[in-house]
Amino acid sequence: MTMIGSLSMTTTQAEELVQAAEIQDQLRELYGAVTARDITPRLAEIVSNHMHTRPEQRRRPDWDQSDVALISYGDSIQSPSEPPLQTLGGFLSDHLQDTFGFLHLLPLFPFSSDDGFAVTDFRSINPELGNWHHVSALALQLDLAFDLVLNHVSRDHLWFTEYLNDSGPGRTFFIEADPRDQFAMVFRPRNSPLFVDVHTPQGVRHLWATFSHDQIDLNYRNPDVLLEIIDLTFFYIRQGARYIRLDAVAYLWKQPGTDCIHLPQTHCIVKLLRALLDRVEPGCVLITETNVPHAENITYFGDGDEAHMIYQFSLPPLLLHAAHSGSTRYLTPWARALERPPVDCTYFNFTASHDGVGLRPLEGLVPEDEIAVFLEAMRKCGGYISTKTNIDGTDSPYELNIGYFDALRDTSVQEDRLHVERFLLTQTVPLSLQGIPAVYIHSLTATPNDLQGVERTGRTRSINRRKWDRGELEELLADASTPNARVLVEYRRRLLLRRRQAAFHPQAAQQVFDLGGDLFGLRRTAAGGEQVLTAIHNFTPFDKALALLEVGLGGEPAVDDVLTGRRVPVDAGTLMLDPYQCLWLVTP
Repeated sequence: MTMIGSLSMTTTQAEELVQAAEIQDQLRELYGAVTARDITPRLAEIVSNHMHTRPEQRRRPDWDQSDVALISYGDSIQSPSEPPLQTLGGFLSDHLQDTFGFLHLLPLFPFSSDDGFAVTDFRSINPELGNWHHVSALALQLDLAFDLVLNHVSRDHLWFTEYLNDSGPGRTFFIEADPRDQFAMVFRPRNSPLFVDVHTPQGVRHLWATFSHDQIDLNYRNPDVLLEIIDLTFFYIRQGARYIRLDAVAYLWKQPGTDCIHLPQTHCIVKLLRALLDRVEPGCVLITETNVPHAENITYFGDGDEAHMIYQFSLPPLLLHAAHSGSTRYLTPWARALERPPVDCTYFNFTASHDGVGLRPLEGLVPEDEIAVFLEAMRKCGGYISTKTNIDGTDSPYELNIGYFDALRDTSVQEDRLHVERFLLTQTVPLSLQGIPAVYIHSLTATPNDLQGVERTGRTRSINRRKWDRGELEELLADASTPNARVLVEYRRRLLLRRRQAAFHPQAAQQVFDLGGDLFGLRRTAAGGEQVLTAIHNFTPFDKALALLEVGLGGEPAVDDVLTGRRVPVDAGTLMLDPYQCLWLVTP
């Protein structure tokens, strides 16, 4: 009787919840008033089922300076004696205890291609990684982020099989079109054909495929697709996800005669997901992944009603360019112009990820001729440049595929004695910027370019997706002289120091200084003035002097450098920075 009463109360709550204006407005905008009314009871059922079966509800997002993300595939570190997810958990316990706030597990699900992003079953764990029990064990160590791969599915997914057989829900889940129609305006993030030919009992059909012939786009004009994805979102939360990453979300809605990127309906879907989370799971966080220029990227904050976090896509290439050119002449103006995110929103600051370094986010920030010089330097470091097809049929650079550690190598010298320092400089800047830092596991371990992986798979993205044998990695980490050990030890030390600085709270105020082309500096001020921290970064291979008046420290007798633990006298009015040195200065 108690259970029935509880279920009845939950159902009533769900029905009231989905009638909220911010939810109904988006449904009507997407599908019209009649369809919105018809699907509302089904949405209420999804919410009710989730509320009745979920574990304890999380509180509102309550991030602070300890919330740093670690990004990893489930099998980035392997051992022959146990499932990779268990190996990853062991590595985190042994080397990274209390270092990160949450773990972004890249797609864990069975897949047919693209290293997990052509999903064949959204609700199962790839048996080669482990099972849901291993995921639950990781959730005991850290909060988790899951990928919601919502733009497309694999050709091996059940929905696509249903489409081929003209039966079941999947028969209407995909987008048929006539390639002879006008689709010239459609933005292409790849150089592959927009449509793939599919043989069905009714003849050849042409289906929309934004990313590859094995990743068939879903048809969000069909509300059944949206309801499936909403149900999947809540399923992931019940499996332990606190963070939901919306993969390739910019391409969700297709409208002939448009560029089919960032369409209003796509923003409606993000707003709808945010409204549902805010009401049902207010402790969960929505992250949008949109590899586009900055002005387009930040639109996914909406008016504070879309993503809680957005990937800071201009940061990785700007940092690489600054470190290679020895100049912050483009990094500094970009950072000075950054908009303060809306309340309860923040930036997701990363340098490397499972994908390459996006090049479109440099548009309008770095001149094309300098980008060409930069890309040539990246080729000398072992990198590959992938392209996209433009409206006029030409190709242009889209993504740099390279390991971020090797991308910071100075190829002009035989022995690069400053390689580790240069690399750590680029990793320390995101720790200082307003937002939440995210660290790719291969940056943490100073993983070199995996050229064998590229040769084995035939995919240039494999260069930055090495699968370490844990025994081999442990040997490297046990030798304090290896780059792997030097980077991991120092990186972790800086991360642990960061956790103790109130000025690095994601909401702490930020002021970026104009210090010329050699240095990059900013000030972070904690709420209520609890701490004021000045971060200075030398982007050159030379000793550099900082005039303290330029950063408002000229009147202090001394300052403390958090990174070295030393008190620095400033009576002379200047500070000297070593090549690629970083300082976190606070007043005693």
